[in-house]
Amino acid sequence: MEVLYGSTRNDTRKVQASQAILQGLSEDGGLFVPDHIPALDKSLQEISEMDYRETAYEVMKLFLSDFTKEELTSCIDKAYDAKFDTKEIAPLVEKEHTYYLELFHGATIAFKDMALSILPHLMITSAKKNHAKETIVILTATSGDTGKAALAGFADVEGTKIIVFYPKNGVSPIQEKQMVTQKGDNTCVVGIHGNFDDAQTGVKQIFSDKELEKEMLEHGLRFSSANSINIGRLVPQIVYYVYAYTRLLKEGKIADGEAINVVVPTGNFGNILAAFYAKNMGVPIAKLICASNENKVLYDFFRTGSYDRNREFVLTSSPSMDILISSNLERLIYRISGNDAGKNADFMNALAKSGAYSITEEMKAQLGDFYGNYASEKETADSIRSLYEKTGYVMDTHTAVANAVYQKYLNETSDQTKTVIASTASPFKFTRSVMNAIDAGYDSMSDFELVGELSRIADVKVPKAIEEIETAPILHDMVCEKDEMKKTVKEILGISQH
Repeated sequence: MEVLYGSTRNDTRKVQASQAILQGLSEDGGLFVPDHIPALDKSLQEISEMDYRETAYEVMKLFLSDFTKEELTSCIDKAYDAKFDTKEIAPLVEKEHTYYLELFHGATIAFKDMALSILPHLMITSAKKNHAKETIVILTATSGDTGKAALAGFADVEGTKIIVFYPKNGVSPIQEKQMVTQKGDNTCVVGIHGNFDDAQTGVKQIFSDKELEKEMLEHGLRFSSANSINIGRLVPQIVYYVYAYTRLLKEGKIADGEAINVVVPTGNFGNILAAFYAKNMGVPIAKLICASNENKVLYDFFRTGSYDRNREFVLTSSPSMDILISSNLERLIYRISGNDAGKNADFMNALAKSGAYSITEEMKAQLGDFYGNYASEKETADSIRSLYEKTGYVMDTHTAVANAVYQKYLNETSDQTKTVIASTASPFKFTRSVMNAIDAGYDSMSDFELVGELSRIADVKVPKAIEEIETAPILHDMVCEKDEMKKTVKEILGISQH
């Protein structure tokens, strides 16, 4: 049965998957959501005999139902290839009776690679299917990882340009270096004086600017997004949860049909929403454990049913989670409102106007599968040190947030269900924070000295992504004010100012 996509704010118009991918965001500012979540049409036992690429096809064919088999397998084969440093693509590592799903083996050593390696191919295929003649301008805000992964994915892809905005002082030094050294004639990176939420809001405003859209078309250009608001980003993320479950099944760690818990470090919410979609496809997931850092707007939401971004923004050692506006939560709100676009639009308008909304008791009752908690900076650092001292395994700061929250969940519930933690970045991306957590004495070393030391103590080879940037020249040095993003985009694209 074909899956069509409607907007979370107005579901009267339905489009095919390729149109939703190409467009990125609905005209009314809503997010595209599937009209139903398809059930897996192969058993989990059957899928357990497949590799990552074959699993990806089984999941994605159901959501991207207007793609032919040839189109989809071509996108998958181009994405999940030698760019990944392990043939498993997303290996599961067992430590202390918990399974770490390593999502950082791609070109930019963060989980965003899992989706952003394939999105450019889905986008170009979608453009061809819809006879789009314009150059696609990928406009994206990043809290550190999406930016580099999108830049790497779209660099020198024919028929595309990519502009990435990031908070100038809100990413790790290695994250910034990864972005500003990005090669490719079609790439552009801009730091803004502001935080990630400012960058994300600015991008959304540009997307919904009708006048600018008209000017773009006159110049043969059209916008699309590589942020997780794009359904073409979300669908590939569902794959690795199906894959994780079927690996445990294949290895005899669980029985067929046995439920697992999933813990996800979450600022944006897209990554845990993908696990929720996998559950609704038929993967036996019991609890979806949503782990926040000190920007704990999602923890408060799951605890109280109220979403309130009117609070101090905290810069933490897990910068990819330093977010107060969690875009993908809108897809969940829409679902628990009974797919009521009007009701959802009211919540989102309240968020835009007053920065807060509260869901109904009926809606709250539907969140029983979720558990939210948060980890302080100290708890995050303690979590890194403790796991290293016990096992020699080094996690990054975001995975450590997830680990710390999982410990809280265990203490509260004593739930012995086997658990997968989404390990979202390589520790090499956050060397200073990681090494300081292990021993404060490391702080005297330079960033790249720390890389060598981390490699030594963890007995892990330095990733190619890190080696490459040490001596790479800076190619992007543009900085703008947060209210100058539209002006900056027009300058980059050579659209005259009026």
